[in-house]
Amino acid sequence: MERMWKSVSFVLGSLLVGTLLSGVLLSLPAGMHSNVLAQRDINPQNLQTANDLSTAFRTVAISMRPSVVSINSLQKARVARGGTRGIPDGILEGLPPELRDQLFGPGFGDSGSAAPQKSGVGSGVIIRADGYILTNNHVVEGADALEVELSDRRRVAATIVGTDPETDLAVIKIDAPNLEPAPLGDSDTMQVGDWVLAMGSPFGLEQTVTAGIISAKNRVQGIVGHGEGFEDFLQTDAAINPGNSGGPLVNLRGEVIGINTAIASRSGGYNGIGFTIPTSLARPIVDSLIESGSVRRGFLGAKLGPIDEKRMQQLGLPNMVGAYIDQVLEGQPAHLGGLQPGDVVVEVNGREIRDLLQLRNIVALTPPDGTLKFKVIRASKPVMLTIVLGERTNAALARFNPGGKVWGADMEPLTEETAQQLGLRSTSGLLVTNVTEESAAASAGLDAGDVILRVNGQPINSVDQLKQLIEQSQQAGRPLQLVVKRGNTRGLVTIE
Repeated sequence: MERMWKSVSFVLGSLLVGTLLSGVLLSLPAGMHSNVLAQRDINPQNLQTANDLSTAFRTVAISMRPSVVSINSLQKARVARGGTRGIPDGILEGLPPELRDQLFGPGFGDSGSAAPQKSGVGSGVIIRADGYILTNNHVVEGADALEVELSDRRRVAATIVGTDPETDLAVIKIDAPNLEPAPLGDSDTMQVGDWVLAMGSPFGLEQTVTAGIISAKNRVQGIVGHGEGFEDFLQTDAAINPGNSGGPLVNLRGEVIGINTAIASRSGGYNGIGFTIPTSLARPIVDSLIESGSVRRGFLGAKLGPIDEKRMQQLGLPNMVGAYIDQVLEGQPAHLGGLQPGDVVVEVNGREIRDLLQLRNIVALTPPDGTLKFKVIRASKPVMLTIVLGERTNAALARFNPGGKVWGADMEPLTEETAQQLGLRSTSGLLVTNVTEESAAASAGLDAGDVILRVNGQPINSVDQLKQLIEQSQQAGRPLQLVVKRGNTRGLVTIE
């Protein structure tokens, strides 16, 4: 590009000299010279506004710089037993060491040598001076080791404090002096059109800052926790790219109002649509992870439905705001607290309920045994209820019969009636109801009527639990061992 500009400058200069020497340059009307050479008039007020915004961006970027980190996630490469990837015996030994290293990597095939490592790069933000860092779960998931690079180029080993795949959040910790935490702001105060800065390490480029606005709020994309997680994304057009994950989205007061998580893209890169976990969702998760290393969630025991136009008209509601109670499980918190099928939840603890997803998030972010005050519309009249939540567990979720398809097989949790018919003493297990031909389940020998009792030694209660175990197994590079009951016999099934 530099050479091209030089060429253009040379041609223009030659033409101008030639024109002057030949006397072709025409005289301009009086006053024209000053108009041509004069700069455009710029409204000082507009310029000052732009300068003020630029100053705000710069101030926030400088203040946030010490708090933003790069995270290197190291994983041992998974190789076949013996480290030779199925290469016949004697082949590696016959290769010159230089050629072997070039083809397979240094030390490949050496007995006792450490497995090579692969790494991923993400971002994070320091939230406490004693070394706690907030990032995405998918940045650290499956890591054998973590290394954090600070803004002053210090590299420090990190440990995982706790992760929450259902919100894609994680907290890690480093031991280092002179750390500068970033303040967590209130994402609920952000409005569409507000300026924000995204910070992180896109494509490994540390301390990158981009600017944009809040494009939308309350986005649900179905991308967290296999589509079963908790989402309430802020959408932004600030450039977010691979490597930005876990980095902060910051308001012009220098407060973190979100954790950059995902993009909508056809190319894999920036397309103007990024999604950020708001601090209103992240804050209670962070507190719980730091305190106990895990997250316990409240459980309502009710199946929720949307308020669509048809339901609004049927119930005589003024708008499509709220969450519809489709089903109430007997003996569970919703039932014990007085909720009934057909109720419409319009407020919880004085906060208006926008839709069923908001209610679902509020319940999940409330600890077990927490109390919520519900305002519901029942038969066109308001009713106030106080409900003490239970705990959201796999066993509790299985009461909703969350069946699904895995490996090309339809499965559902056992009911008490089915368990008795099959001669089982408990309802722990998944009943296979259908197997697609030529599927992974069929290849492994599963058949309709089989009951999966345990997976890798763990009792299995729901399809979601099975999916989590599959993901863990894939990350570890290990097959799954299933204890399967068929008729009066039990056997072991291995699925790669």
